Amino acid sequence: MQYSLEEKKAMSALVWEHLEQNPFFQQARTILLYWSMDDEVYTHDYVCKWAQSKRILLPCVKGDQLELREFHGMDSLRPGEGFGIPEPVGEIFTDYDTIDLIIVPGVAFDREGNRLGRGRGYYDRILKETRVSTKIGICFDFQLVDKVPVEPLDVRMDAVISMS
Repeated sequence: MQYSLEEKKAMSALVWEHLEQNPFFQQARTILLYWSMDDEVYTHDYVCKWAQSKRILLPCVKGDQLELREFHGMDSLRPGEGFGIPEPVGEIFTDYDTIDLIIVPGVAFDREGNRLGRGRGYYDRILKETRVSTKIGICFDFQLVDKVPVEPLDVRMDAVISMS
């Protein structure tokens, strides 16, 4: 399926409507979010919106690892080494115990909270290090499937939010 950017933004707004009403989101002070790629729930406007009232962290690809950095506005973004995604510059964030919520993208999710990523294990590694945080996967309805393949190192989401 091919959707225009405007269609994806409209579908993403429905996902965000559900997410913003979630008690974990409402209570969270520090949130690990992501700067969306073309095939993911659109996050750019929401990263900017919520950075005004919450501490928003974004992942930065460094080799085989994700480093976390705080988002301080559009001016703080530079092209990243992985996937060409803009990433914030500045100090590496390491106080993982203070992350209240992690919003996780995926290629697909199933109804058990399992996630299919892009196959490099970036998120699974960081999710293991942030185990006290609540993990919510967000996706479009067409990315919510009956079953995704699960590997021993995969980390399950606490919840998955889609458009419906």
